[in-house]
Amino acid sequence: MSSDSNRNWKTRLHEIIYEADTPAGKLFDIVLLITILASIVLVMLESVKSIDSDYHDILNISEWIITILFSIEYIARIITVKKPLHYIASFYGIIDLLSTIPKYLSILFAGTHALVALRALRLLRIFRILKLGRYLGASNNLIAALKASRAKISVFLFAVVIVAIILGTIMYMVEGEENGFTNIPKSVYWCIVTLTTVGFGDIAPHTPLGQFLASLIMILGYGIIAVPTGIVSAEYTNQNKPKADSQKDNIHLNTQSCPNCSAENHKDKAGFCYNCGYKLSNE
Repeated sequence: MSSDSNRNWKTRLHEIIYEADTPAGKLFDIVLLITILASIVLVMLESVKSIDSDYHDILNISEWIITILFSIEYIARIITVKKPLHYIASFYGIIDLLSTIPKYLSILFAGTHALVALRALRLLRIFRILKLGRYLGASNNLIAALKASRAKISVFLFAVVIVAIILGTIMYMVEGEENGFTNIPKSVYWCIVTLTTVGFGDIAPHTPLGQFLASLIMILGYGIIAVPTGIVSAEYTNQNKPKADSQKDNIHLNTQSCPNCSAENHKDKAGFCYNCGYKLSNE
């Protein structure tokens, strides 16, 4: 009897914390998002010296209250899943932990409480609350395109580094120390800044030949920026090609989360988890 009662409250708490299809679950997520926004605003206000000097105690106490609430929520998320390590090591689990510990770390290390701004990443849960599944699908396509492009982009970046080293060395030889190019590393730094079209202006060529080379590097920089974009765009197009054997876009997904493995995006009225086969609650 006690075992069934224990399972029932855990199941109920799991639905509230991890799912947004029920009124209680949606209310929990909305309150959570508001709390996250409030904590971020508090950190921002604390960084303003004039405000912090007048309201330091209020801001500090408010941050501690929110941190304690997040700590309780984090523990609740762990105890309501069958495999807590799976949640702890997941993307959201790591973000939840990182958003909780900065205030505790500030006791030992001054200034680390500003890392509370990491809580902004928890706002990604708004996609689940608003059921923007199709936009999550588009983001998954983008991630897949980036993964498919990583080899080409890595080779391209390696080539850019080589070009920057060669051109930086040439500029060091052309301009010399008297024009600010005091050594090869600093000249390579200038070349990278110029190639990326940032142009800090802390170093500039003075000789006609140096200025001519700088002009070529600037023009080359625009071409370099366009190449990775083209690579990723081509892969993204491939990801969006219609697949005859897939009808996933036409399947309505819900926010139900598996209590066993924490998998989400189950089909409506699914009886079992698609990932681990665990029986889902459809009450």
